Amino acid sequence: MRHRDRGADVREPTVVAADAADYFQTYSVVGLLAVVGVLFVAVAFGANRLLRPVVPTPEKLLTYECGVDPVGEGWAHTQVRYYVYAFLYVVFAVDSIFLFPWATVFAAPGYGATTLVEMFVFLGFLAVGLLYAYKKGVLSWT
Repeated sequence: MRHRDRGADVREPTVVAADAADYFQTYSVVGLLAVVGVLFVAVAFGANRLLRPVVPTPEKLLTYECGVDPVGEGWAHTQVRYYVYAFLYVVFAVDSIFLFPWATVFAAPGYGATTLVEMFVFLGFLAVGLLYAYKKGVLSWT
């Protein structure tokens, strides 16, 4: 039996170049959108620079902070404990965010014991961190 006599049900291999063209066409749309976005921002900034009035005065060039004229140096001392309190707040906010999905999974059948152990491990890490902060005296407001 010759190759040409096999019949109509034999298919020739298809060319994958068409698939590659479709693949890169999707990326060309993304690239074109990125170029249009960059051009839009560049035109907006350029128009702003061309159309704005430029009248520098000493008052306009003065540093302005909350309606108060600057006096003294620009450095200010800040207590570190305020950052520690903010950090502790973030830790416990993340803890509460983790507790709500855990309660939902805990109610699902078949996950009770595993999720309970995982939550106690998680709460144990938080307790160790809180105990460390307490021992270091971070939680005392003085």
